[in-house]
Amino acid sequence: MTEVVLRPMEDGDLALFFAWTSDPAATRVAAFTFEDPTDRAAFDAHWARIRAGSGGAVMRTVVADDVVVGHVGTYGEVGDRQVTEVGDRQVTYWMDRAYWGRGLATAALRAFLRETPTRPLHARAAADNLGSLRVLEKSGFVVTGRDRGFAHARGRETDEVLATLHG
Repeated sequence: MTEVVLRPMEDGDLALFFAWTSDPAATRVAAFTFEDPTDRAAFDAHWARIRAGSGGAVMRTVVADDVVVGHVGTYGEVGDRQVTEVGDRQVTYWMDRAYWGRGLATAALRAFLRETPTRPLHARAAADNLGSLRVLEKSGFVVTGRDRGFAHARGRETDEVLATLHG
């Protein structure tokens, strides 16, 4: 069994994150990405805001058998300020496509949920991203709705599934 560990993000992680999120095959599956996933300046600005704690973001780097394989986290303020579209804490994760299908995203999300007591937590995924939907289901999220939004990676409106984790 592969050991999955979460650790604070480090500067060196960003080059990997950029490579993953600019991979056309991966962004097509994720659907809801940066407007231009190859724009390094926009990527760096985005991650600078996250690392500064903007929007209450809490991010962790996912390490499996001493290899950085992804990241997981939450964003959106807890309390009175609402900074996300739906006004609630959202969970997010991204795994290097080379590690898809190995259970690492599920292990990472479950580990993150153990260290993150805030509930409810919400998530969104493209309706046809079956792998991500399965990760959410295996981590205790339940489908609470559907939405439709513009997916930059696909250049069109795309159906989304909304999910929530209670308790």
